[in-house]
Amino acid sequence: MRQSGAAMRIGVDLGGTKIEALALDREGIELYRRRIDSPRDDYDATLSAITALVDEVETETGGRGSVGIAIPGAVSPATGRIKNANSTWLNGQPLREDLERALEREVRLANDANCFAISEATDGAARAAALVFGVILGTGTGGAIVHKGRALTGANAIAGEWGHNPLPWPDADEYPGPACWCGRAGCLETWLSGPGMAADHQRRTGEGLTAEVIAARAAAGDSNAEATLQRYERRLARGLASVINLLDPEVIVLGGGLSKLERLYERVPALWEAYVFSDTVTTRLLAPVHGDASGVRGAAWLWE
Repeated sequence: MRQSGAAMRIGVDLGGTKIEALALDREGIELYRRRIDSPRDDYDATLSAITALVDEVETETGGRGSVGIAIPGAVSPATGRIKNANSTWLNGQPLREDLERALEREVRLANDANCFAISEATDGAARAAALVFGVILGTGTGGAIVHKGRALTGANAIAGEWGHNPLPWPDADEYPGPACWCGRAGCLETWLSGPGMAADHQRRTGEGLTAEVIAARAAAGDSNAEATLQRYERRLARGLASVINLLDPEVIVLGGGLSKLERLYERVPALWEAYVFSDTVTTRLLAPVHGDASGVRGAAWLWE
């Protein structure tokens, strides 16, 4: 498929296991998409892979585009280098400068949760909402704030890093909470990520199951799995209530693998009302329109 006339935006989602590139026209119509495996633990090979993907997109579409990159970390305001990336071979690297040199144009980088939220706020579930909180519930637990179509990064480039706050209003058996990789205990990520749900289930039952299997067993009537999901829903409700109390967003959009649990969208808002400091709660909890494509779409929209 070749593009002519319309300005093109290219998004790249740089993950630990895959790199995906996508091209959108000015109306948000997808022109081309390609996914490859990430060259793990090799920074130079990562640069080469991204450059080759952008070249391929432009060859296939017949146009030149702006380039936005979703990264699993943040750009340090102090050094301009990557920090907090779970793809550790990126940390400390001048990724933006190296890519701009290789691609011969300006490149915009943003955290992958920010890109997810931008995508859903631009032409997804939260279209037309002024203030949006995007949540990633997957291998980790991330968050992002979008105001009038733009992601807030903050003075330290950590705005929306909700997963490394403690679980609010903990029950006696939830304190101090599981150890987190960040060095603290009881972070929301240790409870609300997929591995966090699995660990909670194993502590209670002794069964080593994935979050996906737990959800399937609960749907089939397994009482232990159902109890795990109900604990998860109460914790998610408390976590999101603290966000509503602080930001008061119009919409909260869930992303990541656990966003596919349809029951969350009815049960969690019913539970969070007890913790929100308001007589009524009009914040909507929504599923993503673009699913696992939201990150790469949001990277393209960094040039909106």
